Formats: sequence, structure tokens, C-alpha cells
Amino acid sequence: MSEPTREPNAEPKAQKGQTARRQDDKKLKDWFVGSIDQGTTSTRFLLFNGHGNPVASHQIEFKQFYPHSGWMEQDPWEIVQSVQTCIEEATKVFTESGNSISDIKAIGITSQRETTVLWHRDTGEPLYKAIAWPDTRTHSIVRELKGRKGADRLQDICGLPLSTYPSALKLTWLLRNIETVREAYNQGRLMFGTIDTWLLYNLNGGKERSLHVTDSTNASRTMLVDLHTLEYSPELLEFFQLDTEKIILPKIVPCSDLNAFGALASGTLKGKKITGCLGDQSAALVGQLGFEPGMAKNTYGTGCFLLYNVGERPVFSKHGLLATVAYHFGSGQKPVYALEGSIAVAGSAVKFVVNNLGFVESSDKISDCAATVPDNGGCYFVTAFSGLFAPYWIDDARGTMFGITAYTERGHIARAAIEATCFQTKAILEAMEKDSGHRLTELA
Repeated sequence: MSEPTREPNAEPKAQKGQTARRQDDKKLKDWFVGSIDQGTTSTRFLLFNGHGNPVASHQIEFKQFYPHSGWMEQDPWEIVQSVQTCIEEATKVFTESGNSISDIKAIGITSQRETTVLWHRDTGEPLYKAIAWPDTRTHSIVRELKGRKGADRLQDICGLPLSTYPSALKLTWLLRNIETVREAYNQGRLMFGTIDTWLLYNLNGGKERSLHVTDSTNASRTMLVDLHTLEYSPELLEFFQLDTEKIILPKIVPCSDLNAFGALASGTLKGKKITGCLGDQSAALVGQLGFEPGMAKNTYGTGCFLLYNVGERPVFSKHGLLATVAYHFGSGQKPVYALEGSIAVAGSAVKFVVNNLGFVESSDKISDCAATVPDNGGCYFVTAFSGLFAPYWIDDARGTMFGITAYTERGHIARAAIEATCFQTKAILEAMEKDSGHRLTELA
């Protein structure tokens, strides 16, 4: 019997394949990207290798201002400085671990959405503190605008309901109440942006270069953008009585672009290109690889946000959810949309129990406190610190606790605070099933 014929060079080919894979693996380990993660209460900068593993990071919290009930403000300069500090400190850890700055290929930005900053074109100086997304000072303006002609058409254009949440309402308040803002507007020198725009402007050198852009995910949260075209809507601008000759709006670009977002103008990573920008919740969907219609993610931070990929056409909710841009990678690709369920208060309810009630010394101890009782003892906490968001949209709702009796202990209240997020998430899931006609089978 003859021996089986061996394919010529079969073994060398396999060895070559293994060698190529090892070489690719080494390249990925020595290939890094940076990520600026600018959140509601803290800022991080992380460096990842080509496998997606974090190799260095630095995080710092920044101050929140609560001048009146329902108001929440931030210092725009402190936010910029927090980003710069995190970049420097994380890069220091990176290089001390034996890595080279030359191997950092690009930087991306993800940031809190809706938070509104206004600054002067000529000076680059903010004209007021940043009004944060949970701020509810505009509830009287919301009631007024709901009676204005055309109000019933807005959500069909932009996907958002009239509420205290979107940037346009914060802008309206600033124009009405802050003299320096009105002056800059009347002079045609008022620059508007959400946090991504403010960061890009300053990281690129501020007024010297005056880069003024936003990506489509953040732009879709302003209530000024037509969700179908991803351009500023003349009808929405007219409704909010904004004259584009007087206010400078950022250019809207896709989330991924080699040149649109510029490069770092100073610091250890000077010259490194910024090639991606997404709002934080869209970035979370991308990070969880939610690229197919029907995929969804739910993430828990200051608030809680569930995004459900609906594909290349926006779906406008009939059950209290938002229509938004999930991501838009450009290069001829169509934007992808999502249904979103937004809960204003999740982790901030835990912070309230820690800081305002003093039940535990830190947030990580609240589960231990809640575990001291078998159930909530009939105590329920409606954590409407910023009104109620999806699917209710009751702007003037306020936080309420029900069912307190002489039996109620700290553990019951701690448990009720945690369960509040669970109940609200359940309400969003039910609304999502009604809008989509499908039961969600998987949640990242």
C-alpha cells in the first residue's frame, strides 16, 4: 500500500500562518488608542492596546454646583482641566510601564450629552457655567412652549419631547436670563455647544484655531436637528426663535473622521489626532458591539440609559421613548438609529442616600445596608430629582418616598433606592416592546 500523498509545503504554510498570527498579536499589543471619557461627575482618560485591553488610566471627580432646587451646574474650565490632567497622568503611567508615546495612534472622545456651554467668539471665555443635563430650571419654559404653535410637530422632526432635558431649552433659559449671553447673541458672537464641542474647541487650542464641531450623536440631543437629515432644522430653529446670524452653531459631522475633530494642541500627547467622538450612551452601545438591529444595552451611571438599535431608519416612539442617533461612522455609511429609554436618576439616588441621608459612608456600602433586610418593607422611593424621564416625561415631578412606617429601617430605604432603578428599567422595557413589537431577548 502506498503512503498517503503529503501536500507539498503544507507544514511550512501552517508555520507561516502561526508566525503571522504571532506577529499580528505583537503588533496589536504595541498599538494603542486613547479614550477621553468625560462624564456627569467625573472624567477619565484610558489607553487601550489593540486587543481592547486597558493598559493605563486616570480618573478624577469635578465639582457640581446646586445653586437652587432642581438646578445643576458645572464649571466649563474645570471640565477642560480635568481632561488635560487625566491625559497627563494616564500617559505618565503608560510610559513608566515601558510603552512609547509614538505607539499611540489616535484619540477618541465620549462625553455627557445635552449639557450646554455658551462662550464668546472673540475671547473663548464661557459666559455662564455649563447647565448640566439633569437640570430642571426650564420647567416653566417647557410649559410655555407646549402651548406655542407647532409644538405638536417637534418630536416627529427631532425625536425628542419638549422637556427640561434637551439643550435647546437650556439655551432658551440662558438667552432670557443672562445679560452677557444676550449681548453676545445680539452682536453675533455667541458660540453654542454641548460638552463634546467645548472640549474639542479647547483641546485644539481654543480661539486660536476656533474648531467648532459636534458629532451627529450629540447633535441629535440638542432638539435643533432634523433626525432624518442630521442637519439643523429651520422649523426647529424658528420654533425656538434662534437667528443663525446671531448664534454660531457647531458643524455636524459623523462620529468617525480622520480630520474633522483636529488634534491635541498641547501637553504630552501634542499632535495626536482625535478621530472619533460619540455621546456617552451611543459610545456604550458601540462598546457593547450593538451593531445589529434588535441589539440593546443598558448602562448605569448618574442616570440609566437603555438604547435599542433600530437600524438605518429612525423609529418614533408612541410610548414615551426617544428617537436618537445610535452612531454614524461616515465614509459613505448611513447613520444608525436607536430607541432610547432615559432614566435621570440611578447612581445619583445612591449618592443621595450616602451624602444627604448619611446612611452609609460610601456608595459601595449601600448593597450591604440593603442586605440587612429581606425586602423593602413596603417602602418605595420615586427618585424624581430631575422630574421623571422616560416613559413618563413629567417635568415637575419631585422625589417621593411611600410606605414609611414605624417598621421602616435604613436598610428598607437603601433597598428602595436601588429598586427604584429596577422599576424604571422595567417600565422602559415594556414601552420598548410596545414600540418595536418584539420582546427584547438580549441586553448587554
